[in-house]
Amino acid sequence: MNTLKYVAKRILLSVVILFFVALIIYTIMRCLPTSYIENVARAKATQPNSKSYEEWMAQLTVAYGMDKGIIAGFFIWLGQAIRGNFGDSWQYTVPVLQKFRECIGISFWMSAISMVFEWLIAIPLGIVAARKQYSKTDYTISIIAIACMSLPTFFLIALLKLVFCIRLDWFDLIGVVGRNYAMLDSWGQFLDRAHHMVLPIVTLVLISIGSLMRYVRTNMLEVLNADYIRTARAKGLSENKVINKHAFRNTLIPLVTFLGGSLPGLFGGPLFTETMYSIPGIGYYAYHAMSAGDIPFSMFYMTFSALLALLGNLLADVLYAVVDPRVRVA
Repeated sequence: MNTLKYVAKRILLSVVILFFVALIIYTIMRCLPTSYIENVARAKATQPNSKSYEEWMAQLTVAYGMDKGIIAGFFIWLGQAIRGNFGDSWQYTVPVLQKFRECIGISFWMSAISMVFEWLIAIPLGIVAARKQYSKTDYTISIIAIACMSLPTFFLIALLKLVFCIRLDWFDLIGVVGRNYAMLDSWGQFLDRAHHMVLPIVTLVLISIGSLMRYVRTNMLEVLNADYIRTARAKGLSENKVINKHAFRNTLIPLVTFLGGSLPGLFGGPLFTETMYSIPGIGYYAYHAMSAGDIPFSMFYMTFSALLALLGNLLADVLYAVVDPRVRVA
């Protein structure tokens, strides 16, 4: 019962937070220097025998409902959003939800696969670093982790493209399919798409494993210094059994917070990675929509990302209480 009351309170608090976050996002979008309406008005004004830029601006402002104030416009948007209607994308000229359904699949699978590799690589390396504290192995893993955490995404992508696309010519620079994709059978098309996803997934793994490795190492060191670990060693248990049966299981408990924080990344789409590799996912389309001043699509994407972040935090708190009996929600 305490858990249900806690979850209900957190959901109500999340609704309030989401309301103000959406209001801030809408205000920022209305104040952007790049306006889709201004771009369209300029383009139409340059056509032969066309109206002036000011006349087009006045007409398009009314047509797109931008003649309302920020507060009034926000509540009009909010009323439609509650009913599941986020309007039509100005940039892509289709309903926002339709465009979202078209592009979310590739973003989800790319993020999910990279997350699996991230955990498979980072957790064992973090444990090894903790077991061999202050050794050459520990220093090497720590240097790799810090390097991965420090590299900017755009620099890492440029470096990978230079080495593997230009120098070695193993991959295409951009895109998700090759030139001969339409001529391949179903299995060949699958392999072609998988081949084009290698570098984006490698990029996502490299920029993510550093923080997770350091987090696992820190928690593992804390667990290895606990009294019950010293007791297990005093009983004569082998080091592998102490690590795998006692220490590792308790190290996984704090990682639940990482699992909850991963939710926005699964559905939000890696914006820079998708854009620089020209992968038609939700992040790629959101970047171009925001660059063009597409308020409906940008509002949906950023509000959706905020909602995922709130759900991720709630999931992490609840799971933490479930996996650790010492934690009580009350």
